[in-house]
Amino acid sequence: MIDFHCHLDLYADPHANAARCRDSGDYILSVTTSPRAWHGTLKLAIDAPRVRTALGFHPQLAHERHTELPLFEALVGEARYVGEIGLDGGPEHRAHLEVQTRCLQRILTACSRAGGRVMSIHSRGAADEVLDVLEQQPEAGISVLHWFSGTRKQLDRAVKLGCWFSVGPAMVRGLKGRQLLAAMPRNRVLTETDGPFGKGVDGPLMPGQVGPAVAACGATWQIDLTEAQDQLDSNLRTIGGLAIAEP
Repeated sequence: MIDFHCHLDLYADPHANAARCRDSGDYILSVTTSPRAWHGTLKLAIDAPRVRTALGFHPQLAHERHTELPLFEALVGEARYVGEIGLDGGPEHRAHLEVQTRCLQRILTACSRAGGRVMSIHSRGAADEVLDVLEQQPEAGISVLHWFSGTRKQLDRAVKLGCWFSVGPAMVRGLKGRQLLAAMPRNRVLTETDGPFGKGVDGPLMPGQVGPAVAACGATWQIDLTEAQDQLDSNLRTIGGLAIAEP
């Protein structure tokens, strides 16, 4: 299974979950919310070759953590993947959208200078603003919009900009999420949990618990589960080939 957006370090027992990821062979993109968390979270992936750690700077923390931007810039050369980054225009965070935007612009500049990165991007309530910034910095890398919840018009714009998408069980439970999935190019879709924030019927989704999202892809694409997983695996190989070599 492919879990392209999971907060492995924020589970109650991250070491036990990392060991389960290693044993399962699932591919996990372990995103972080702060550059200060990078080295500690990276240690969770020791002896787990299919767990990748992304260097993050979560937009909801930007107004409190903007002083960590120099640390992000210093570390980006060590990271193959970047995330979670982006903007959050939700009611409780929109007041900080200006500082979020300045931070994101600086993050993308750092990624551009480093040669481009594969980036897992948050865009809740701020899809147009995120796309505006991405459009200004096309050399920043490959953008994967995580749990995209914008409009169909915004989705079409993202597709034209070359964005990818990661979808999870919580997203595809709703009609809007399934409609958005149907409009995404199938060769630019990956699965995710957003665990432990993404929820399943029994509580927080565990790393790699993406079965309902794979099933939704199969139903949307009108193919069986094996073919859907094959498509997702092919997509992962493609985006892995677009990423820079491991440092």
